[in-house]
Amino acid sequence: MSRVRLWAGLAATAVVGGVVAVFNMLPASAATCAPAWQASAVYTGGATVSRNGHNFLAKWWTQNEAPPGNTGVWQDQGSCGGSTPQPPTQTGSAGGCSFPAWVQGRNYVTGDIVKFTDGKYYIAEHDNPGYSPTISTWYWDPYTCNGGGGGTTPPPNPTTNPPSNGAFVVSEAQFNQMFPNRNPFYTYNGLVAALNAYPAFAKTGSDAQRKQEAAAFLANVNHETGGLVYIVEQNTANYPHYCDTSQPYGCPAGQAAYYGRGPIQLSWNFNYKAAGDALGIDLLRNPNLVQTDPAVAMKTALWYWNTQTGPGTMTPHNAMVNGAGFGETIRSINGSLECGGRNPAQVQSRVAAYQRFVGILGVGVGAGSLSC
Repeated sequence: MSRVRLWAGLAATAVVGGVVAVFNMLPASAATCAPAWQASAVYTGGATVSRNGHNFLAKWWTQNEAPPGNTGVWQDQGSCGGSTPQPPTQTGSAGGCSFPAWVQGRNYVTGDIVKFTDGKYYIAEHDNPGYSPTISTWYWDPYTCNGGGGGTTPPPNPTTNPPSNGAFVVSEAQFNQMFPNRNPFYTYNGLVAALNAYPAFAKTGSDAQRKQEAAAFLANVNHETGGLVYIVEQNTANYPHYCDTSQPYGCPAGQAAYYGRGPIQLSWNFNYKAAGDALGIDLLRNPNLVQTDPAVAMKTALWYWNTQTGPGTMTPHNAMVNGAGFGETIRSINGSLECGGRNPAQVQSRVAAYQRFVGILGVGVGAGSLSC
């Protein structure tokens, strides 16, 4: 894995607050089976299904992953038998949501439902210490009430080719094809959740240009993380070196806290501050969010891609939408160490990934130079 150098010149029972959300889901000892699992169905966190004489509880969104699975999405609720129960109902509301307000810093567990400051409701998909539902979207999913009962609105099926309605140009199936051995931390949902931070990304120009930009971003991410395998920088000896003490804000998280993290391997205290300021997240004091929250991790990579030129002359986003070519994205990310013949093998690694990814998306490599 290469090291990206970001330059110093860069400037269910849910108990919440005494309110209990109760679902008519069978306890592990119950003899009645939930509706049978179906491969084509979309299940969100809190859904209960049965398979092979056992009930299973979905911890987060899933489709076409048979219980018990091997990713941890299904929690075995024990053996069952008998008839199918009634759909889940929600107590504490009369035809609508009635859940407590979200509190920053409060511990929440999977299944907790809160009302956020935007007036909308969210359900915890993973235990968390009070992360923001609109920022830490790996931990929270939107929650909507369907009249007299509780329930979540299922998302569109991402395994098909995305529709031409503004959806991300890479489907989940294509993402999985690009990264067959990826770390479970790097999720398709985390990537999609990060896109709202930079709406111009992969949504500028023709359909081919949009796919080329998405492929270029993912090809560089592929190189930096060994195929979305690595979350943090592997050379721990470098960790203490990324604290620039000349900055007035210093390194409040500790001298060794600003090592490379995430898809673009964000490093240095000043980059954590700049990215955090741009994203509205205090990454200077909480740099670990980049290695614990998939959406935040992807947002830092998109921050660099869309706003920073690094050792190049343009942002990687501009390189792709203005026809400069994939080679200029390499220059902007790690050009001082790779371009101009400095490390042709590393450049070729990025180029090969880009060529493979545009092939998966069914487009050509586009204008401009592939290399730098």
